Amino acid sequence: MSRRAMSLGRWRGRGLVALCLLAVALLSAACSSGGGGSSEPPAQVSLASPAKKVNPTDEIVVRASGGDLATVTVTNPQGKQVEGVSTEGGAAWHTTEDLGYGTTYTVATDAVNNDGRHTRKKFEVATIDPDDTAYANVVPAPEAVADQGIGVGQPMVFQFTKPVMNKAEVEKHLSVTTTPEQPGAWYWTDDQNVHYRAKDYWKPGTKIHIEADVYGVDLGDGVYGAEDNSVDYTVHDSWVAKADGSTELLTVFHNGEQVKQMPMSLGEPSTPSHEGVHVVSERLDNVVMDSCTYGVCEGDPGYYKETVFKNLRISNDGEFVHAAPWSTGQQGASNVSHGCVNLSNENAQWMFDHFNLGDVVEITNSGGPELPVWDTYGDWSVPWNTWKAGNADQ
Repeated sequence: MSRRAMSLGRWRGRGLVALCLLAVALLSAACSSGGGGSSEPPAQVSLASPAKKVNPTDEIVVRASGGDLATVTVTNPQGKQVEGVSTEGGAAWHTTEDLGYGTTYTVATDAVNNDGRHTRKKFEVATIDPDDTAYANVVPAPEAVADQGIGVGQPMVFQFTKPVMNKAEVEKHLSVTTTPEQPGAWYWTDDQNVHYRAKDYWKPGTKIHIEADVYGVDLGDGVYGAEDNSVDYTVHDSWVAKADGSTELLTVFHNGEQVKQMPMSLGEPSTPSHEGVHVVSERLDNVVMDSCTYGVCEGDPGYYKETVFKNLRISNDGEFVHAAPWSTGQQGASNVSHGCVNLSNENAQWMFDHFNLGDVVEITNSGGPELPVWDTYGDWSVPWNTWKAGNADQ
């Protein structure tokens, strides 16, 4: 064999080896760049803005990156699931109901990336644990006015079962809607009672919806709102009685028209009736009136204990419109009561039959002080400009 033939043979051998090595390299490159199952990174799951202790009204929000959330379950220690909904095309999820106070929830998640690989992760979320909670009760109680509605003078009242220190913050979570619309404002009569009234008496037929969205709200001093509350009221016909101490007459107006006038007797000079707008807060067929409840007991001058009928309470200070047959001779002539509006049996029955919660008794010329704002419904003694300015920061 010639050298040239031998060289050509060596070259062909080397060339074949080189081609084989090139083919192996290309095959290897093709395998590493394809869309195989291990090329996509796993999905990442996280809680949005996790906090050490969350408010029970806060949403638990779960997010996935590099994939979607297949399942999310949030359970309390008893295994009850919290409702939630998927958002952002499956990349996020959040709770849709409030949590409980002082509870640790387990959040179990399962996310899937584009290659179908699962990432399963668990979290724990704990809620704040208040020192105490308080309810926002409504006055009047809905069942007390379910049949007849409320009168035009009735303030809306939320009565808290614990003192409220953060009044301004709490007020942000209170609302009133009236149909037709009428201007109104909140005013705190003490640390536990906040009242809402209009500038003027409600219009007959007004629909009123009140809400206290106070669950999760810090009332102050470690106390939080126990639950939300809302009530609907309807204002019935306007009933306003005007008691004039100078004439000793009680004049009654129904929807602005005078329908009745009757002789009466207000408080005598030593126990004058409060002046101003009074609102009926209770109807009692009979009441035992005992002067010992305010310190004048048996054996003391001026002591009395009497069962009185057909009573319309108009203040918490013991003022009523009621039957007083013992004073019929003075009714229409002089003021001889202990602060109440005394009527004959017949006239007291008429008032009892026509007046209900929220109806108005306006007392003038009694010689007494103005009804205090804190005395049940002394709301109308506060001038509107003062009332609407509010006192939550005081």
